[in-house]
Amino acid sequence: MKTAKLGNSELELTKVGLGTWAIGGPWEYGWGQQNDDDSAAAILEAMDVGVNWIDTAAVYGCGHSEEIVGKTLKQISQKPIIATKCSLGWNERREKVSCLKAKSILAECDASLKRLGVDVIDLYQMHWPEPEEDLEEGYEAMAKCVRAGKVRYLGVSNFTVEQMKRVMDIHPVTSLQPPYSMLRRDVEKELLGFCAENNIGVIVYSPLQKGLLTGKFTLEKIASLPVDDVRHMDANYKPPLVEKNFKIIEQLKLIAKRNGITVTQLAISWTLRRPEVTAAIVGARRAGQITQTAPAGDVTLSDDDIAEIEKLLK
Repeated sequence: MKTAKLGNSELELTKVGLGTWAIGGPWEYGWGQQNDDDSAAAILEAMDVGVNWIDTAAVYGCGHSEEIVGKTLKQISQKPIIATKCSLGWNERREKVSCLKAKSILAECDASLKRLGVDVIDLYQMHWPEPEEDLEEGYEAMAKCVRAGKVRYLGVSNFTVEQMKRVMDIHPVTSLQPPYSMLRRDVEKELLGFCAENNIGVIVYSPLQKGLLTGKFTLEKIASLPVDDVRHMDANYKPPLVEKNFKIIEQLKLIAKRNGITVTQLAISWTLRRPEVTAAIVGARRAGQITQTAPAGDVTLSDDDIAEIEKLLK
């Protein structure tokens, strides 16, 4: 699989990375029940097909995603690049709690290292810039983790340009992790350009809009999702947007078929068409999924395809 250098770091990422949000299992923003053996199989398969990095977060499943990643890493001889996140904790009801106080960030880093079973985190990202008044304090604590040798590089997630500017002088920002898909394009307005100008890598999440752009959903399937599935909160899965999205997806299927790829691969490769985008995070919950998505990292869409998709999306 093609690789690309991440921003100002020495990390070479495959164009598709493994996302582990769903394998955390139930919590306030979970994806329903998850089988841990299936999760381990998905991680092992990702490594087998050439994916060289895993993205996780402390809050996914209230620590459970990191634990599963850590246990599975013991079965892998060549360790992948590990990216995780801080700033979100949880309470006894498994609801997210935002905190950027230095003491909390330092404790989170140690807890993540323990759950992952690693000596150093390759990329440590601030998950959300909240509460915003503590932004600098939280990022300074992350920089302290770098100085202590616990973290190699720092990144941010869900940041605006102004928020990145506020922390850049504290410590170099290696990467931004924003949502980006055919159905959510606000990152194109100014974030991608700013990152290119400042040598900040971009690793996008939800390129499939939480699975909707796989083309496998129907209204009945959406209705049958577990009540605690985070997708019930996504406007793209609800009227009136969902009907419009289904029409777009049917046209995307025709473009994909013409290119000999799946609509899933089309949607992922479309995000990678932008030179500012280093790589895309694609989730997998069981074996057989990452083998379908990873090939998107080697797909290059033609100018005509890109123009046709642009017209369709507008």
